[in-house]
Amino acid sequence: MRRLEPAAIGGVMSREVANFRTIWRTTTFSSLLEPVIYLVAFGLGLGATIVNRVDGLEYVEFVGTGMVATAVIFSSALPAMFGTFVKERFQRTYDAILAAPVDVEELVTAEMLWIGLRAGVYGTFPLIVSMLFGLDPAPGMLLVPLFCFITALGFAAFGIAVAGSVAKIDQFNYVTTLVITPLFLVAGTFFPISGLPQGLQVAAQVNPLHHLVELVRHASFGFEIEDLIRVGVLVGFAVCLWRLAVRRMTARLID
Repeated sequence: MRRLEPAAIGGVMSREVANFRTIWRTTTFSSLLEPVIYLVAFGLGLGATIVNRVDGLEYVEFVGTGMVATAVIFSSALPAMFGTFVKERFQRTYDAILAAPVDVEELVTAEMLWIGLRAGVYGTFPLIVSMLFGLDPAPGMLLVPLFCFITALGFAAFGIAVAGSVAKIDQFNYVTTLVITPLFLVAGTFFPISGLPQGLQVAAQVNPLHHLVELVRHASFGFEIEDLIRVGVLVGFAVCLWRLAVRRMTARLID
């Protein structure tokens, strides 16, 4: 048998799709409303009173394209952390799945793919909303769902790895405060990283969300040759975190 059986992965994903059909309305509503609130507050409110243009862009365009990264991390890392922990610790869903011909690697891969697909769609919502606020459509925007999907795979794996490492669900507060919040704040979403201290500028260059922000902005206003490197960084991030997630969940689920 192959290392990753499509039937096993498809079976796990079909379960997630069935569950999602019961909650998609509320999830989609919040994913659409959140970028509207941010754009009104930052793009029209703050942008109108403090700044006019940032890095050659209208501030509403700057924030709107940057909000894609925020939507991706919050629709991938957080659901992966809490969903994985609940299904493993409280619902014992993974025990039931592993009783079928599914191994941990296929289970983790299926969870990542489902979360990545969902976050890839939701990540485009800020861009769509931004068009209502004056952002002009561009052909490069068609690649934004792909960029979001690749990034979401990495953060879904990150969330799964964290869920496979912590002892109590309360410990997610440390991860949210110390990792996730700094990542989306130092990604160039609301302000350019060129204004940060040198040390934080260097840290931003290894931040996957910063690479996603740059890819989305370049998809909207013109690609650069360095974008190929950015895609490679995101792919490498996803692969490395995938292997880590498989390792941590194997240690948690297999006695």
